[in-house]
Amino acid sequence: MTQEIHGTVADGFEAVREEFAAFVAGELPDYEGQLCAYVHGRQVVDLWAGDGADAGSLYGVFSSTKGAAHLVVALLVQDGTLELDRKVTYYWPEFGAEGKGGLTLRDLIAHRAGLVGLDSGFSPQELADDRALAERLADQRPFWRPGTAFGYHALVIGALTGEVVRRATGRTLQEVYEERIRAPYGLDFFLGLPEALEPRYRSVRPMAPTATQQALLDSVATGPHTLSSIAFNQHVPDSGDLVDYANSRAVRAKGPASAGGVASARGLAGMYAAAISEVDGRPPLLKPDTVAEVGQIHSTGYDLVARAHKSYGLGFQATADVWHPFLGAGTFGHSGAGGSQAFADPRGGLAYGYTRRRMAFPGGAAPENERLVRAVHNAALAADSR
Repeated sequence: MTQEIHGTVADGFEAVREEFAAFVAGELPDYEGQLCAYVHGRQVVDLWAGDGADAGSLYGVFSSTKGAAHLVVALLVQDGTLELDRKVTYYWPEFGAEGKGGLTLRDLIAHRAGLVGLDSGFSPQELADDRALAERLADQRPFWRPGTAFGYHALVIGALTGEVVRRATGRTLQEVYEERIRAPYGLDFFLGLPEALEPRYRSVRPMAPTATQQALLDSVATGPHTLSSIAFNQHVPDSGDLVDYANSRAVRAKGPASAGGVASARGLAGMYAAAISEVDGRPPLLKPDTVAEVGQIHSTGYDLVARAHKSYGLGFQATADVWHPFLGAGTFGHSGAGGSQAFADPRGGLAYGYTRRRMAFPGGAAPENERLVRAVHNAALAADSR
């Protein structure tokens, strides 16, 4: 039975709807997901599919949360509240333990701290609480000499930068995000989901790999004491998995800034549109110099945690290098382990958001984003040329 595609596209973006429908037709019958895009601050794509889903359905977006966290940091840098080349210890003196005293905020945000987790690991309760993570990480010896290499701080980067935000402003990162970004734009992208909105949350479903895909996953499984296992807290007994993490009410309620966000595709795309474009008469959140700074590549090459080529700007993934090379230079955003993808392409004026309910193989941005992003990008280019 063919899934019905709901929603609208602007004139000239009909091919995006066709591409979305073609992809959904090849998915499992229980597929559920959303796609949204803006061009120059105007919504041009707003689509969804799935039994029981609608445009307001909310999904666990895992590391796409990092985009919201580092948009907060970008705003505070733009204000002058934070200075990228100050040492982290200027804001957070306790951070200097175990040889971390020379690290700058710029290097911390660019995943260069070497502080991807704890030797002893975290409890599920700690993983839901950024303050608890930061307190324990301050005393941890880094896993490489800070500033000399980089590796994905998967579950902790939001807690680390969030503690700097709290020390500098007296407010949590989540509070600053709510006041300056989410609430003013009415975004369905929450770092801390109010209990009243719980009925809109669609619980994450586990990956459903084929036998061939499962064999591939088994072949690349890491040992319990590797950097990757430590970064994802998989080196401790009963650590749980990412599905349990997103489906935890404690995580959704507190909104840990590394991976605990809840959003719709409208919320993801709307946030990035607001970052770079005038939306509903409001000026862009970020000035051109700030946009250039956050999108500038700061760490590129071999990621010690991912064990693959990666590139990061200031907290954001360098999306054009990591995922979609046809996008403009300086494109910044973040993907999530469940398959979500979101970014802003400042040169093209494009903002994109995608969510799905079932975790995608092999993790990270779902493979369908390649064809969906390309369809949106091509339509946007054609619209600009008219």
